[in-house]
Amino acid sequence: MPVYRVLRRVDAFVDYASEIEAQTAKEAAELARENVDLLNWTREGEHEQDAQAFFALDGAGNEIADSECGDFI
Repeated sequence: MPVYRVLRRVDAFVDYASEIEAQTAKEAAELARENVDLLNWTREGEHEQDAQAFFALDGAGNEIADSECGDFI
C-alpha cells in the first residue's frame, strides 16, 4: 500500500505534516482527519485558515487538489 505525506492546515496559521499509508491520496487525507489525535505531526510552515483542512502532498511537496477534505467555514 502506498504511503502519502498528508498536510494538516490548522486555524492558528500553522501547517503540520504526517506520513499516512493509504490506497489513494484522498483516502490518506480522510484517514488523517479521522485520526488527527493519534498521528505524529511535524510543523511545516504557516498559512491562513479558519478551520482545519487536510491535503495529501505529491513528491515535490505540493498539495494534491482532489485529496482536500476538512471542516471549512
